[in-house]
Amino acid sequence: MKNITAILLVLIPLFATAQQDAYRTTSFLKDGIKAPNTHHLGDAWLNFLVEANTDFNQNITKATFSANATLDWHKHTTAQILIVLDGVGYYQERDKEPILLKKGDVIHCAKDTEHWHSSSAENSVSYVAIYGKEPTIWTRKLSREYYNSVAKKLERN
Repeated sequence: MKNITAILLVLIPLFATAQQDAYRTTSFLKDGIKAPNTHHLGDAWLNFLVEANTDFNQNITKATFSANATLDWHKHTTAQILIVLDGVGYYQERDKEPILLKKGDVIHCAKDTEHWHSSSAENSVSYVAIYGKEPTIWTRKLSREYYNSVAKKLERN
């Protein structure tokens, strides 16, 4: 009996403290917060899955754009990876033709490359963006007229 009591006195504190170290968990299934219309047109939601810190130099964000929503032209001081989870969108780098992005597509944008991405005119899009901890550099507005011309061109093909 004394042995069982001694063992319990040792084990109980271990079990009591074993679950006190909380893990930080997030879910990419959530839409996140509605983004203010500062550098985009239309409705967008951001779910900040991982924020860069001293241990990990990348941000990982899930973005969801309603149909007919777009980001302005911008660039990053590091490379950016976009992984399309659902829907249809557009992507374009400066001096290149725009392309259609679909569920399952992965695109790599080199550092300091000016680009924009969006949902398509008819479909929403959700993607995971992986990019460095430095703030996004917004370079210029993407006009609704230009977006509409891209939509017309890409939806025709």
